[in-house]
Amino acid sequence: MDALETESTPGPLDALTDVAGLRVGHAQRNDRGWLTGTTVVLAPEGGATAAVDVRGGGPGTRETDALDPRNLVQRVDAVVLTGGSAFGLDAACGVTAWLEERGRGFPVGPEPHQVVPVVPAACLFDLGRGGSWRARPDAALGREAIEAASRAPTGAPVPQGCVGAGTGAVAGGLKGGVGTASTRLPSGAVVGALAVVNAVGSVLDPATGVLYGELYGGRPAPPPPAVHSEARRRLAEARRESERRSTATVRAPLNTTLAVVATDAALCRARAQKLAGTSHDGLARAVRPVHLLNDGDTVFALSTGTREPGAEELNDILAAGADTLTRAVVKAVRAAEGVAGPGGVFPSYRDLYGAS
Repeated sequence: MDALETESTPGPLDALTDVAGLRVGHAQRNDRGWLTGTTVVLAPEGGATAAVDVRGGGPGTRETDALDPRNLVQRVDAVVLTGGSAFGLDAACGVTAWLEERGRGFPVGPEPHQVVPVVPAACLFDLGRGGSWRARPDAALGREAIEAASRAPTGAPVPQGCVGAGTGAVAGGLKGGVGTASTRLPSGAVVGALAVVNAVGSVLDPATGVLYGELYGGRPAPPPPAVHSEARRRLAEARRESERRSTATVRAPLNTTLAVVATDAALCRARAQKLAGTSHDGLARAVRPVHLLNDGDTVFALSTGTREPGAEELNDILAAGADTLTRAVVKAVRAAEGVAGPGGVFPSYRDLYGAS
């Protein structure tokens, strides 16, 4: 039996911050027409090795080309995940300014302050979901999110659900959000994941109501048929009501699920890119369909460690990236709270099926 199947366990927090040195901060607005936010993953001093794999057909990103292993940049200072579609990428400007003020970034001159922070970012579509089409993250909200990350002690728990970039997230009409998980391998290496679940596809099996991602962790008991039937009716009704209330004149659903997967094992940029790629398998287990033209599904990979993994351990890390991201998606959906406002009605999984 593979050691990964029998000995791997969640980290102490079962969160991305089980990867030593990483901190997570959220900032959001959820009133007066707002339903959006920004999440920042702050790397330790000196940065982290990073890579990205973009598979959705409608991505909105910033500085992802810099992460190509063929290019100059070796390490990043932070990763920004944000709502607001392309407008929300302005949040990265606030993060970049905060880092520059502290002399953190790629050195470009002889003076300590002459740095350019490397802050890749990706956005999801949540425009109009709070009622106001023009309510979207900006540089000030990005600064607020990185300040929250900087105040968090190392190894702090990560708030989940309708926070940060997950504030306005929706998955197949169901309320999405932020979820996080971690895995400690038999070798001692840690792999963590943070997901912002905002998908065109569904996270639950329409025949049973079981979350797709939970099918890979065992054999979950499905909800009673009567509960599932009523849940489907309520979800369909919510979708109709959301279409009626929506201020977004969008011809097709526009979403995007974003994720950061990280490890404390030392990876070069090429291997980090491989981790980002295999982690997409975890997303495909938990969301169906995935990687559509109307999604911008993007996974960043970070490495903070100094220990070079062996060949077999590297395979375990790659597999754990997918498994951990699947669990993060499930936790995001289970932590989300339903929203009913001028921009739409988005029930949560708990609203429809209870906490079981």
